[in-house]
Amino acid sequence: MISVDFHTHTTFSDGILTPTQMANRAYANGVNFLAITDHDTVGGIEEATFVADKLGLTIIPGIELSTTHNNESIHLLGFFKDANYKDPEFIEILSNMQNHRLIRAKKMVEKLKEIFNIEINFENVLHRGKDVVARPHIAQEIISAGYPYDNEYIFNNFIGKDCPAFVPTTKMSTKEGVKLLKKFNAMVFLAHPVLIKNSPLDDFLNIGLDGIEGIYFQNTFEDEKILLTLARENNLLVSAGSDCHGDIENDLRHGDIGCMKMPDDLLKKFLSLYNDD
Repeated sequence: MISVDFHTHTTFSDGILTPTQMANRAYANGVNFLAITDHDTVGGIEEATFVADKLGLTIIPGIELSTTHNNESIHLLGFFKDANYKDPEFIEILSNMQNHRLIRAKKMVEKLKEIFNIEINFENVLHRGKDVVARPHIAQEIISAGYPYDNEYIFNNFIGKDCPAFVPTTKMSTKEGVKLLKKFNAMVFLAHPVLIKNSPLDDFLNIGLDGIEGIYFQNTFEDEKILLTLARENNLLVSAGSDCHGDIENDLRHGDIGCMKMPDDLLKKFLSLYNDD
């Protein structure tokens, strides 16, 4: 069985490992194919690829794109089949999304103060992310400021989805997101379907997806079984991802690089489409 990880985050979004550290850890863990899928940025791909080439590790350029469906944040994994992720038009679109994330982060910091009397330095939050400011950066700053909460408590009570200080990321619809990624020659997968709460997965079967993240760190055995059956019945590919953010010891919501095992037949189908120009 070949070790892969098609869902990881670096310091260019909300991970704590640099692209270099991510590639080195993937190599140490025996991963053969690694996708860098930072939130709404492709900034870390070049560095990871430079290091991986020396290690004999294959980097798949990727992204985790933020979209919205049925008043819920839906994430799409895009796996670029060529260098179209460098297209100036695409980079400008991502830049606009990153600017929206800055506005969003500021609103969340303001809500934390207004609702919970939690006061943190917004500039410090900004310095925690290279390209993208995300909720983990806010959580890290809350902890750094000395408040007696851990990451899980902060997400579950303050800034997680449907919590009082939560602010959505984007107004781009999921269908628009699929179309955007396809325009720049990416395979498009529905990220962590198990986390979608407001909509049946049937809502996403006719919007042009290539596949779903059927093998995922937070899946139960039964979740994975259901998702693999859904993929098979709807002629969708499957990806496997740890959603690694680098904090291996303390992060209970995400796994270590390469911890999710992908059957050879599913990987073969994935790579067959990926390599099909």
